[in-house]
Formats: sequence, structure tokens, C-alpha cells
Amino acid sequence: MSVGMAAPPVVYGCDPGQSRGRRFNEPPSLRRSDFRRDCDRVIHSNAFRRLKHKTQVFVFHEGDHYRTRLTHTLEVAQIARALARQLGLDEDLTETLALAHDLGHPPFGHAGERALDECLRGHGGFDHNAQSLRVVTLLERRYPQFDGLNLTWESLEGIVKHNGPLIDRNGEPVGRYRDHGVPVGISEYVAYHDLELWSYASLEAQVAAVADDIAYDAHDIDDGLRAGLFTVDDLGAIPLIADINAVITARYPVLDETRRGAELVRELISYLIEDVFSETRKRLTALHPGSVIDVRNHDATLVSFSTEAEKTEATIKAFLKTRMYRHERVMSVMRDAEAVVRDLFARYQAEPGDLPAEWLPHHGEEDEAGRARRIGDFIAGMTDRYAIIEHQRLFDSTPDLR
Repeated sequence: MSVGMAAPPVVYGCDPGQSRGRRFNEPPSLRRSDFRRDCDRVIHSNAFRRLKHKTQVFVFHEGDHYRTRLTHTLEVAQIARALARQLGLDEDLTETLALAHDLGHPPFGHAGERALDECLRGHGGFDHNAQSLRVVTLLERRYPQFDGLNLTWESLEGIVKHNGPLIDRNGEPVGRYRDHGVPVGISEYVAYHDLELWSYASLEAQVAAVADDIAYDAHDIDDGLRAGLFTVDDLGAIPLIADINAVITARYPVLDETRRGAELVRELISYLIEDVFSETRKRLTALHPGSVIDVRNHDATLVSFSTEAEKTEATIKAFLKTRMYRHERVMSVMRDAEAVVRDLFARYQAEPGDLPAEWLPHHGEEDEAGRARRIGDFIAGMTDRYAIIEHQRLFDSTPDLR
């Protein structure tokens, strides 16, 4: 191979030159691959910018150094690109999926999602993956020829299926969708643009999913330490972290708590990335896929933690659930945040004229489900700050989310 020539993509990764294309035909770019164009469209979308003021765990005004949806998303993208590069996958598609995976999240993190799901329970509920699909196929309105961003099939597939298939080959819902079915926002879309919900997604999508887990674990530890919800020594109850702490202490015996926590987070990220790379290479070697089709048709995820790291990761999540997500200081704020979302939804239903003009129906009659979904779309797109401002405008009293 001549010097400077790029290596060909691996056979089991997605090749932008072999993309299944876009729902609406567009002329190709002379300078960018289809996946690079997808990534750029996500970055330039309104929904992406709004992530700056959407809650990860702590609401927006609790401190400048806590993660927001945007900073979390950028950290996921950094980890995902590192893994994609090591595995020889398409970095642009991987980055697209990492940057787009949280576009459908409402204000106030999972509290806002719970509240919206409750408000929409009689109309299909609320699912942030389905909402991300709605954002990129319908709600972004920046182009004259179509609604949404007109992303490639591979990007849409990854947004919907990065955590695995939604149905089996007989059409029966699986996993988290077994009890309540495929979310309406996804089922309606695939009725006219098939994303093959029964198969696994590409390796690029699987990388984005595991990068999300790594970022959650490591950076929620960082935020929890910063907030004083637990200490580095408390984390020593997790065997792997106890081992990492011992190495750090031996190397830096007089390190202050802040630097000790930062070093722990760095070492944890490095360990998890290396573990995923090693385990994934092992699985790829065993399967020896000859194409991305082989990856999709395989009966299990190929990008994964090892069994040992998977147990550790589950232990970290259990620790964070108890010591952070369900800490009374966090829960108190999130209960008030849920009330804000419920209040707004009820008000817009009762007084539709309180909605901005661009969110009023423009096409004649609308049934109850359509009206509820339109209100849900509006609230889901709000930032924390805008939701609070709207609540203050419409109600005499608004909770102080602190």
C-alpha cells in the first residue's frame, strides 16, 4: 500500500460507500461521506444545541462543573471514537450515533421522562429512543425538501437499535419492550421505512451503546464525588475500584481527594475501554463475520464487556443507584421537576392557546392522541431552564429546583 493511502474498512464494519441510503434521495457530497454528513447534521441541529441546558443528574443551575446532557454526549462520543478506531470501524457513523443517542431526552433527565411517560400513558407512553427517532425524522425542520435530518438508514437503525433488537423474527417484542410493546414513535415510522427491528445493529451502534455505559459509570462517579454524595473511600466497596485506589495510593501517597477522584475516573475509563476492546476482538475472532450482514444476523451483541467487567459494571450501577440517583437530595429535586412537567402538560391540554403559535395544529382536525403527542413533543424539546420559565409564566408558584 502506498504511503498516505487510507486502510480499507474492515469487512464487518459499515462502509459509507455501501450505505442503504436516505429515505429522501439527495445528491452525494463531493467532499464528505454519507456518514460524515449525518454527523454534521446532528451537530447543527436545534435538538443537539438544547442538550446544553438539559439535566444529566443535577439540574442546570447547581454548578458549572456538573455534567449536562451535552457534556455527557460529548464524552460518549470521545469514548466511542476511541473504540471505533481501535476496532477499525467507521468513526463518523460511530460519532453520529454517540451524538444522537440522547436527542430525545426531555428536560430534568429521567425524572422528566417518567413524568412524560405518565402523561402520555393513554397514548402510547414516552420513550426517549423513540423520541430521538422523531427528532431526526420529523421534528427538526431545517431543510426545504423534507422534515427531519434525512439521515442514512444506518444512522436511523443505530439510533433505534443500539441496545439490541426490539422484536424477534416473528414480530413479538423482546427485552424491555416485552411488556408494553414497541413504542408508537418507532412502530409508526417503521411501517413505511423498515429498520429491521428484529436484527442487531451495526458494530458502530453497539460501540456507541457501550460507550454510553462507560461514560455514565465513570462520570457519574465524578459528579457524585464533586457533590459530596460519597467519597473515594466509599467506592472501595467495589472490588475493582478498591484495586485501582490501592495502585493510586501507592503511586501518589499524599494525593488530595479531588485529584485522587479524578485519577480514579481516568483509570476506570481506561480499564473499561481496554476490556471492551479485548472482549470484542475475542468475539469477532470466534465469529469471523464476513460482512456487516453477519453482524446484524448474529444472535448476540458482539461489542461487550467481559463477564468479569460486566459484573463490576453492574456493581457500579447498583452503587450509584443507591448513593446518588436515589439520594434524598437528588430525589427531592426530581420530584419537584416531575411536578413541573405534569403541570405543563395538563395546562397545555386544558388551554391549548398557551402553546407557542408554531406548536398549534396547522392541518385541520386532530384527534386526542395526536394532540397529546404534539404537546409531548413540545415539552420533550424543552431545556430545564425553558420549562421553569414556562411554568413561572403559567402558574402562580414554581418549585425551586435546588
